Amino acid sequence: MIVDLNIGGVLIPGLVVLAFVALLVAVAMFRFFSATGIQRLFASRALVELATFVIIYGLLLQSLPLIGLLP
Repeated sequence: MIVDLNIGGVLIPGLVVLAFVALLVAVAMFRFFSATGIQRLFASRALVELATFVIIYGLLLQSLPLIGLLP
């Protein structure tokens, strides 16, 4: 079971926290892509953004046992 985050007595599911972290990383990556001009190489920007988010989220899920969030 994934550990939940307790903020002031409110439990936030661990998967939501991971999704938020993945979203922040994906936004940072696309700002970098925009600044360097790499985004012009993509045919469908929205599809690439979604795929990037899903890949980052999957990598975070696979790293759960390594970082200790999966008892």
